[in-house]
Amino acid sequence: MRMFRTMALLAAMVAVPVAAGAQTLKVVKHSDLKILDPMWTTAYIVRNHGYMIFDTLFGVDEKLEPKPQMLEGWTVSDDKLVYTFTLREGLKFHDGAPVTSEDCVASLKRWASRDAMGQKLMDFTKELGTVDARSFRLTLKEPYGLVIASLAKPSSVVPFIMPKRSADIPGTTQITDMTGSGPFVFRRDLWRPGEKVVYDRFKDYKPRAEPASGLSGGKAVHLDRVEWVAMPDAQTSINALINGEIDMIEQPSIELLPLVENDRNIRIVDINPLGSQYALRFNTLHKPFDNPKIRQAVLYALNQKDFLISGIGNPKYYKECKAIFICGTALATDKGYEDKLNSDFAKSKALLKEAGYDGTPVVLLFGTDTNTGRLTPIVKALLERGGFVVDMQSMDWQTVVSRRNRKDPPAAGGWHAFMTSWVSADLLDPIMASFTSAACEKSTFGWPCDATIEKLRDDYARSADPAKQKALAEQLQVRISEFPTYVHLGQFVIPAAQRNTVTGNLAAPAAIFWNMRKEK
Repeated sequence: MRMFRTMALLAAMVAVPVAAGAQTLKVVKHSDLKILDPMWTTAYIVRNHGYMIFDTLFGVDEKLEPKPQMLEGWTVSDDKLVYTFTLREGLKFHDGAPVTSEDCVASLKRWASRDAMGQKLMDFTKELGTVDARSFRLTLKEPYGLVIASLAKPSSVVPFIMPKRSADIPGTTQITDMTGSGPFVFRRDLWRPGEKVVYDRFKDYKPRAEPASGLSGGKAVHLDRVEWVAMPDAQTSINALINGEIDMIEQPSIELLPLVENDRNIRIVDINPLGSQYALRFNTLHKPFDNPKIRQAVLYALNQKDFLISGIGNPKYYKECKAIFICGTALATDKGYEDKLNSDFAKSKALLKEAGYDGTPVVLLFGTDTNTGRLTPIVKALLERGGFVVDMQSMDWQTVVSRRNRKDPPAAGGWHAFMTSWVSADLLDPIMASFTSAACEKSTFGWPCDATIEKLRDDYARSADPAKQKALAEQLQVRISEFPTYVHLGQFVIPAAQRNTVTGNLAAPAAIFWNMRKEK
């Protein structure tokens, strides 16, 4: 406890004191922050928190191309088996300690224990260790074409670099030390869950020299403080924006956007052009969803349009898309889903009868305080029309985030399914897309287990031929239609709304606040 208090005090000391007239940006986020460890959960509010206080070895630019971030550079051996990475000089943690290669190695190992892309990288890794204080080396068992893409993974779970003392804590245990080396310092002393989260500029942060682009480049901080203000009621947040009480809403309610679209003091900004995908995640450990045929019945009972109309409403912000790996990309295909996601209730009921479904209630977690979670009653209604019995249980999103990690039977506090969404940048290929993993205990919550899926993912990871990769991605999508790990329920975009006094937004898969300014 004494060490914890010391670390918190040190973090507070390097934060910039905020005097009257300082630039403070007040933002309403899509959810409240209650969990702090960005490797323990895939929740985007925690990922966004991670980007505030931690840094990454690589960052993707606005074109999603990996660029060095904490790194000065790297080399690759002629046989493509040995990667040597060197850190930039002068990188510091918030407590003043230098960032070392030991911190990086420990952080990558912790990340890989929690992330599907990291797990696959480690499957191909022979050794990961330090060379000296600023250099470390990754040695592969065989050539693997996704090394840099893995280390540059832009969204959940992000390979953030932490102090070794934090990274040595198992990924199954939440860390409490929020000492990072990123552009902002987390003010734990001012954190009020359900009220606000406060970040101050880290005065010793050393940005790169090149201009910021996406999640890469110079993370120059022009704000003295950023406050995430909890305001769960959509109308209240819009009113606060109009009145100038807040500066920005990350994900305003789409149906309320007409209230501000013609306000000369407010701009609508698309900060994530790739958009997102709705998803229903299964827990495959327990009856009835341990049976893939019963999960197939869900594919027939649901449809995308009901979710898109209810969740987004305006057709210019959504798209029906049966491609797991995102419409508009090289891997997009409808294969395996041509007759699914059309609410064919007769087919759903027939599959349930074939599978011997006995009416076991599906425990459906209902996150009531997020735009996506609020669509859960649609899942309930469609599943019931498809022949399921559904037990929908209401709770806030952070409770969903905690509960979904439990493997207990649903009747003992576990779960069967819940609604969520992924940014498209998390879904661009079979290795990056966490919900396509079926690596049993290594998989993220839901824990699907299928050797065929994993072989296809391995074959994709080994291939450098785009045509072969496309064929393998198509085979994988077909297999997931037979052995469902989740249901993809359409693509959408939710733009941000902000005061005209706010400038410098960067297009990126995560909501970020470096490069931004607020006029006085």
